[in-house]
Amino acid sequence: MLSIILLSYFSSNRLCEVYTKLSVEMKIANVDFELVIIDDGSTDNSFEVAKELESKSKNIRAYQLSRNFGSNYAIFAGLSLCSGKCATVIPDDEQQPYSTIIEMYNIWKNGKKIIIPYRERRNDGFINGLYSSLYYKVMNKFSCVTYPKGGSDVFLIDREIIDIINNDIRPVHTAVISEILRLGFSPYYFGFQRPKSDNKSRWTFKKKFKLFMDTFISSSALPIKLISISGLFFSFCSFVLIIFYLYVKIFGNSKFWGINIHGWTSIVLFIIFFSGLILLSLGVIAEYIWRIYEEVKGRPGFIIKKRNGNYEPKSKNK
Repeated sequence: MLSIILLSYFSSNRLCEVYTKLSVEMKIANVDFELVIIDDGSTDNSFEVAKELESKSKNIRAYQLSRNFGSNYAIFAGLSLCSGKCATVIPDDEQQPYSTIIEMYNIWKNGKKIIIPYRERRNDGFINGLYSSLYYKVMNKFSCVTYPKGGSDVFLIDREIIDIINNDIRPVHTAVISEILRLGFSPYYFGFQRPKSDNKSRWTFKKKFKLFMDTFISSSALPIKLISISGLFFSFCSFVLIIFYLYVKIFGNSKFWGINIHGWTSIVLFIIFFSGLILLSLGVIAEYIWRIYEEVKGRPGFIIKKRNGNYEPKSKNK
């Protein structure tokens, strides 16, 4: 059985249509599937619509997070609840062609444990396209994760991978796709054309920037290494300047290349420059320490409401 995790957020007018289309595609391809609807803290009647669908169909299960945690945490929640031999995820905006689900499923049946479709072309506008291109280039060059060309946020994974994520990965300040790519298992990639959609994306710049910070810092030690390299470099430069000024003071005069050397100018410049460098370094270190602090607190990455309305914490690596 294939588990399809549907990410729902203010999706009351989309859920029925998505399920109808999915059912048709799966029936034609003869694929046994379950639909796990994860409502990411919607404040409209999206969850009520999901529960109504669940009451009418045996292969639908609907859950709601206690608040809006974000799509990545909703995916982690879906993986912790799904029961299929493999699982994939789809957004509610229908920008992922349902045909790719069938294609991924057939590839999985041939033995691949991780299948990742990537967008061959992007039609997100100049600004969004530039941001996405820059993000994937930075991640591929400076982190331990390698994304396919064009990037990807959709996947199909085997039960073995699902169990590893559920049991060994902490769903805090990270992204599911980067954790999957980090595991290895020789991922299988294939390109697809994303159709145009009239649905407006809720993936704001703020959410994109947070994703970049979380995935980059969790996957790369480059900022810390840059601090160490900068410290060595500027220490060397400072040593050279100390030798230079000592030579000027003892053996030279107050003019070099026709320029008067004032003591207070160099002191002010050094103070400003190194104060800024120290503050920048402390900020970078603080980003890493903050994430360590979040891990030490051991709070769950997401909370799923129980069916009776009470709260059920879903915490991994307790």
